[in-house]
Amino acid sequence: MAKIPARAALEALRAGNRRFVSKLGLESGAPLEAGAVPPARRELPSEQEPLAIVLGCSDARVPAEIVFDQGLGDLFVIRVAGNIVAPSQIGSVEFAASAFGTRLVVVLGHSSCGAVRATLEQLARPSREQSRNLRSIVDRIRPAVEALLQSAPPADARMLEQRAVRANIRMSVDQLRRGSEVLEQLIRDEGLRVVGAEYSLETGVVEFFEGEPL
Repeated sequence: MAKIPARAALEALRAGNRRFVSKLGLESGAPLEAGAVPPARRELPSEQEPLAIVLGCSDARVPAEIVFDQGLGDLFVIRVAGNIVAPSQIGSVEFAASAFGTRLVVVLGHSSCGAVRATLEQLARPSREQSRNLRSIVDRIRPAVEALLQSAPPADARMLEQRAVRANIRMSVDQLRRGSEVLEQLIRDEGLRVVGAEYSLETGVVEFFEGEPL
């Protein structure tokens, strides 16, 4: 099985997102309409050969295959509220990177993330009404948000949420890079790349951070 280099995979996702935005006609800033672009179908290969692994949020408005204009079998997608990193997500990334030779991992967050907003609300007004399971998600996002508040908290609530979304993406990227011996070895020896990206619900555009400070 031929391995697709991380750089080539990243360029394929960039190009796919440009096609997606173009099909929606959003260059003029028009609002994004749900269900505007149906996912393409094609003949599936006998084995998986995904060009990228995407750890994304479960938000119904951010389906990675559509956002990147990719077909069935092109992406190995892991979705969880808040694009958080827990042992099961790390194991899924390890599996895909090792079994399929995929060399690009994208942590895909998005604007107006409900899980990030819930974390900010919980920090501002602690509540015991959250279920233990919901708290487990909030608690994984909390360190990124607390670090942001301690460093340079923006005065504007909207700006705070935007920065918190990016801080959470960055934390997930760091956890994947440094929380797994398997992934660390693949990064060091096999060209695996883990990059952060944010999808805009307003425009459809995905901004890649490629591991740079957010």
